[in-house]
Order: sequence, then structure tokens, then C-alpha cells
Amino acid sequence: MTTPGATGAGASVQGAIAIDAGDLSLGGGLLALVRPLVAKLAPGGTLAILSSSPEVGDDLATWCRLEHHVYCGAEMIDRGRVRHLLVRGPLGVVLADAPDLATASWPAHADPRSGFAPRGATVEPGGPAYPFALADADRVAPPEVRSLYDQAVTGAWDAARDIPWHTVRPLSPALAAAVGQVMSFLAENELAALYVPARFLPRIHPAYVEAAMFLATQMSDESRHIDVFLRRASQGGSRPGVSSVTTARSLLSLLESDDLTEASFLLSVLGEGTFLDLLRFVEQHAPDEATAVLARRARTDEARHVHFGVMHVRHALAADPGATARLEAAVARRAARMDSDGVPPALQDALTILAAGGTAPAAVARGHKLYRALLDEMDEARRKRLVTAGFSAEQAARLSALHSPNFM
Repeated sequence: MTTPGATGAGASVQGAIAIDAGDLSLGGGLLALVRPLVAKLAPGGTLAILSSSPEVGDDLATWCRLEHHVYCGAEMIDRGRVRHLLVRGPLGVVLADAPDLATASWPAHADPRSGFAPRGATVEPGGPAYPFALADADRVAPPEVRSLYDQAVTGAWDAARDIPWHTVRPLSPALAAAVGQVMSFLAENELAALYVPARFLPRIHPAYVEAAMFLATQMSDESRHIDVFLRRASQGGSRPGVSSVTTARSLLSLLESDDLTEASFLLSVLGEGTFLDLLRFVEQHAPDEATAVLARRARTDEARHVHFGVMHVRHALAADPGATARLEAAVARRAARMDSDGVPPALQDALTILAAGGTAPAAVARGHKLYRALLDEMDEARRKRLVTAGFSAEQAARLSALHSPNFM
């Protein structure tokens, strides 16, 4: 045999990997050096171990038999040191250099047997298959999702610290009731927006963990929104309002959707997209600074959710043109179930009084016009979002007209 000479840990010598183990015994830490190096070898590759420990030879031979490697014997070299050679066997995992996760692309289809192994990790064969139903990149992860997650983390706000609750003052009974109705309606819909992503989170394969991480921030946002809406619904003389049958039907249909793309389309593109206009309306006509600020902060969060939904649907439609018809059919089914219900009367009245700022007839007339203008703005904005998501202008007009009058 050729003597490799003294080398550092993991150095390559004459086609083999060599390590100077000093006087380490196999049970005294040497395996922590040997195992990673063997894992880097292809089957048939050689590892040379320089050792001054008298027990290493017998222990290595035993270990190689157990691990299905080949111990090739030992050779005395100098100063009482021995070179041991082993050849990597055919079993086990061959470690590859991990990709840079910042630039690595998602797999088109993820292996269910990789479980919760982080993307880029080497997965030992023989593990169980996990029930991750969402294992295709086209169905899960639009390219923008990482940047949206970063925005969510950076933009997180605190309900107690960042809302000027001290600005809430007692309101007239009619205006207080209107604020309570609007806030309880917002909270009810945000509860649905909290629960719907939660259904899909455990189905997403961890190869697309950024999508799961974003949905987690979305749920955190919705929790914060529910908190501030319910707080405001009980301040300034307000109290929670009416939960309508129309709202209940609309939100149940969201919860029953079993496809992530369809759910994102109905919830984020149509529903939360429409909420952007509703929250802007609340901010513009808020009776106090606290109400304006909470509406503005919630709208910033919702814009991020809407962007994810639009990009998700656009990505899915580009990969599968047949998805267009499926999404159109989902909207049509939902509209049929709503049985042509209009905007809940209690909400219509509350938005009118909120915009009026009171009950004087002239103010109410102005508030009603502003409410009707809001509906037109919602329709126009929905059409634009649908076109951005990949629908034609004609399809967008048809889908916007069919969208639930519950707004969400």
C-alpha cells in the first residue's frame, strides 16, 4: 500500500479520503469523524484513517461488518501510527452538497417520503410517506411568496400599542350602532379568513415551506384583525351587531372548499380583494382616529393576502389552463347557493349611517350615495384583479357580477 502521509481531517489523498485520527478510539469520538466522511463517498470509495490507538483496527472491522462496508486491513507507517483502509459499501445515503436555499428552485413535485426534512437536506431511504396532498409547485407556491412572507414579518403590528384607543369617544346611538355592526361584520368575515387557510396548512409539502410560512403570517394577521374589530365593536357606546343568514351562507361556502387554488381564489382574490375597498371606506368615514388606524392597518395586511391570492391563481392558470373553467364553475355554484341574497340590510344601513356621520336626512342621503358608489368601486376593482389573475375582461365582468353580495 502507498502511505498517504499526515493529512488534515477529510483531505483527499490519491483518490481516497484520508483523516488523521490521532489517538481517538472508535467509541471515544472517532465515529463522529468517520461517519460523515464515509457518507460523502460513493459506493466503492476509500477512506484512509491514520491512528495511534491500538484498538481501532478491531473496532473498525466490527463496525464495517455492521454497516456493510469493507475493512481492508491496516499498515504500520511511522512513529507507531497505523493506516487503516475501508471501502464504502452499497447501502446508506450519499451526502451531496446542499443547495443554496436562497436561490434553489422548488421541485416541480415533492416526494412524500421526504417528510419534514428541510429542502436541500439529504433524506435517508426507508422513511414513511407523509400525507402531504399539496405536493406540486404549481398548486402551492407562486414565486413571490418568499418576498410576501418577508413583508409580513417586517410589517407586523401590535393591537395594543399601535392603535390609538384613547381617541374613541362616546357616539350618538345611531352612529355607535353602525360602528358596532360594521366591526362585528368585519370580525365575522375575518374569522372565516382565519379558519380557511388553517385547513390547508398541514397539507402543504415542506418542500414549499415558504407557502406554509406565508399562510401562517396570514392567520396571524387575521387573528390581530379579529382582536381589533371586536374591541372597537364594544367601545364608544357600540355593541356587536347582527350576523345575517346571507353572511353565514357565504362564509360556510368558503369553509367547504377543498382545493387550495379555489379557496385562495374565492377568499383572497374575490373576498379579501373586495374587503380592501370596504376597509378604505371605513377608514375614510371613521368617527375617530382609532377606527381609521385599525382599518388602514388591516387593509395593508389584506393587500398582501390579496397579492398572494392573485399570484397564486395566475401561477396556477398558467400551468393548467383548464383551471379557469373550474374556478368559474366554483363562483357560479356559490352564487346559486346564495339564492340571490343582497347585501345584508343591517350592513347596508350601517355603512350608510357611518358615511353620513349621523341621522340628519341630508347627511343620510349623502351617506347612501357614498354606499352605492362603494359597490361600483368594488365591482371595478374586482374586474381589474381578475384580469391580473389571468382571466379575460369578459370573464372578469361575469365573475364580478356573480360574486357574493356578502362582499367576502
